[in-house]
Amino acid sequence: DLVTRDLTIGTTPPLKAMLIYMEGLTDGKIVSLMILQPLMLLAQGKRKVTGDALIKQIVEELLPGNHVQPGASFKDIQERVNSGDTVVFLDGVAEALVVETKGWEHRGVDRPVIEQSIRGAQAAFSENLRVNTGLIRTMLRSSDLVTEMIPVGIRSRVNCAIMYLESVANPDLVAEVKRRVSGFSTDYVDDSGFMEQFIEDKFILPLPQSLSTERPDRVASHLSEGRVAVIMEGSPFALVVPVSFFTFFHSGEDFSLNPIAANFLRLLRVLGTFISIMLPAVYIAITYFHQEALPTELALAIAGAREDVPFPAIFEVVMMELSFELIREAGVRIPGVLGSTIGIVGAIILGQAAVAARIVSPIIVILVAITGLASSIIPEYRMALFARLSRFALLVLATFTGLVGLAAGVLTIVVGLCSMKSYGVPYMAPIGPKVMPTLDIIVRGSVDRRERRPDTLNTKDPTRQPSVSREWAQKLPV
Repeated sequence: DLVTRDLTIGTTPPLKAMLIYMEGLTDGKIVSLMILQPLMLLAQGKRKVTGDALIKQIVEELLPGNHVQPGASFKDIQERVNSGDTVVFLDGVAEALVVETKGWEHRGVDRPVIEQSIRGAQAAFSENLRVNTGLIRTMLRSSDLVTEMIPVGIRSRVNCAIMYLESVANPDLVAEVKRRVSGFSTDYVDDSGFMEQFIEDKFILPLPQSLSTERPDRVASHLSEGRVAVIMEGSPFALVVPVSFFTFFHSGEDFSLNPIAANFLRLLRVLGTFISIMLPAVYIAITYFHQEALPTELALAIAGAREDVPFPAIFEVVMMELSFELIREAGVRIPGVLGSTIGIVGAIILGQAAVAARIVSPIIVILVAITGLASSIIPEYRMALFARLSRFALLVLATFTGLVGLAAGVLTIVVGLCSMKSYGVPYMAPIGPKVMPTLDIIVRGSVDRRERRPDTLNTKDPTRQPSVSREWAQKLPV
């Protein structure tokens, strides 16, 4: 893959030179038009100079590329060649010239696949780092938006972009993020999720400590609040830090809708989370230990539905939950429309056949279906995965100790949430610990009441907008 091209620069006297670039990572047209043609044709008749003056003359007079810089160390040159740049070696000169000629094939800007929205931007990140940073700059056109590149990986050096608003973001937060990104060592980093596990704090609860999004408009919105974005080359997802527990119930279109409609959807997501985590465990606890908590008619209906089922209720719930998880995972792995079709048809056939064979009762099928739908309403996939894992843990506690064990499990989760931090910011802020709240925790206020940025971020400029942002409403019409 490594291409070596010898050439002679037509100066007086002639100067020997050599190009080195990586086939497949470099744009051949840029190499031909921006390097070979100027050096071989435009240099005719120019008088040759030596040393630093020669490097300066070639950069200023011959190479029209927009990014040309000298490179003195072999390690730096090696990294630039592996990144798609072209290196020009000159005979008798101790430095080389590095010309940016990146041009590998990559996927273009497409619609979001996971975070789809009815209103809002319809652009998603791709695997090209500079395309991703450019998408963010089109959303947030500010001269204070800073992008810093940090290479990660020992054998495979991959660029990682740290983006933040310099006039807003807390300098300590920016320094902490850069310290973590540059402070781990591994041979190869292939994805932002892989890197995230190196830079996050370790806790017992498998909860995400950063927001993973494929939408540049969400990243721009969080950057304007004072957060920091981490974007890795080759990954179509950006990480936003720090976050709180309530961030994962927000979506990119919340502020594109009327506050009443947006708050209804947010409350529906919170309700779906509680249903997804607790509904099967509550059913098992009441069925096994607290039958008196049910109305007589409902208790008789449940007993009648389970009359011909030979298995205990916990076996029914676990079997149907595992079957639902198998169908969900199969639907994701099977490509195209066939995946969703198999998921829907498989769930209907499996549930109907299990009830007809008297392996499970109809109420279990209804319960598992409601639980599965509730877990799918959570916008963040990793938070939905945590809800699914917590559901099985609470099922075990409810089976052996009833509502007492269920309450103990919920209390353990709450204690874990209150003890967690996301890059130094409490995970349950602004509720635990109590700080100055904003109208964007669970419910959101109207757009003209967002005067301050989140207090937990300790931003340089805490004011987002003036107290009277609807200035036209304060003036009489002409």
